[in-house]
Amino acid sequence: MSEISAGDAMATAVTTVGWRRAGVAGAAIGVIAAGAAAGVAVERLTVGRGMRKRARLALDATGPYGSLRGLPGRAAADDGTELYYETDEIEPGGDPGTGGAPPGSAAGPRRRRLFGRKAPAPVTVVFSHGYCLGQDSWHFQRAALRGLVRTVHWDQRSHGRSERGRAQAQGVHVGIDQLGRDLKAVIDAAAPEGPLVLVGHSMGGMTIMALADQYPDLIRDRVAAVAFIGTSSGNLGEVSFGLPVAGVNAVRRVLPGVLKALGSQAELVERGRRATADLFAGLIKRYSFGSRDVDPAVERFAERLIESTPIDVVAEFYPAFTDHDKSAALPLFRDVPVLILAGDKDLVTPSSHSEAIADQLPDAELVIVPDAGHLVMLEHPETVTDRLADLLVRAGAVPESSNVGGHGSTAQQPGG
Repeated sequence: MSEISAGDAMATAVTTVGWRRAGVAGAAIGVIAAGAAAGVAVERLTVGRGMRKRARLALDATGPYGSLRGLPGRAAADDGTELYYETDEIEPGGDPGTGGAPPGSAAGPRRRRLFGRKAPAPVTVVFSHGYCLGQDSWHFQRAALRGLVRTVHWDQRSHGRSERGRAQAQGVHVGIDQLGRDLKAVIDAAAPEGPLVLVGHSMGGMTIMALADQYPDLIRDRVAAVAFIGTSSGNLGEVSFGLPVAGVNAVRRVLPGVLKALGSQAELVERGRRATADLFAGLIKRYSFGSRDVDPAVERFAERLIESTPIDVVAEFYPAFTDHDKSAALPLFRDVPVLILAGDKDLVTPSSHSEAIADQLPDAELVIVPDAGHLVMLEHPETVTDRLADLLVRAGAVPESSNVGGHGSTAQQPGG
């Protein structure tokens, strides 16, 4: 297989700690990973490990990204897995920073009534994140939209605060179709009525496609707009990750087996990941971002998101992308506003994949962001937030006069 999100490519680097256990296959991938990180090697040799550790702690303190929180909730997937989500409500008298409920309040959101009748359900924007990430990867967009529109952010199964997939714990293969059913469970729990705007990055975009494939009536009846960011509808076996042909062919042959072997030694590998954090940092930067001047605190935030995904989860999700092909589901979105956005230097889901989606949706807005990599919503948050705001206006989710400027930036954001 060959698609993954920013953390997916990092999973390749994880194999470096398993050379002895994975034999020649692990060594081959380790060499490729080391080559990808060559650009940071000299820098790492000139700065002491203790100093780098202190620098990481300082960046964590000065860039509190991912600290925004909303009203928590849990949805039950069809196999019983608990999926964690948070809702940011729009409520008069409430504090948008706490999801619409006053600080410290355990009560759920109030429902307004108009002349004795329940007001129409508001538009809900549902954000689905990518592989090896979590709901906090939408930090800047979440900050920008708070108080303007009702939003739901959820963690995919085995990611973030969601439960480890129960079916996977029993050896059942996880597939993109399962993730589509998971999204349906979250919608049923967090937004059972009213129009929806679906936003997905990488694996999250594929999740939306799987939802459409399995629940076409939901798309026709309730979806008001869709945003596909740095994602693909199929043909992921063509992705080269910026490697030479020989290198990428070697990765395709051996990586699934190596990841499976490493996943069976999760505790050992996690210790190795911590010990080689500097190598991972270089790889994460290469496969997450396309520009040279990314805020170091944002780079560190991406590292934290990706490092939080256990190696056995990395391993069990990786094969799911091989079979992903949801191009046949795309026509279901032809009657609603669609945003398709990608970075022009994305090595994980190249912009050509977004162009292929646009070919199926000729009325969609296609935006290719210059000097942007796979984590475009973190690298160029102003651009992503601006295009999302325009999509929400076109969908009638927010008034045209809404001001979302200033929030979608890499400047330090206050905690929730």
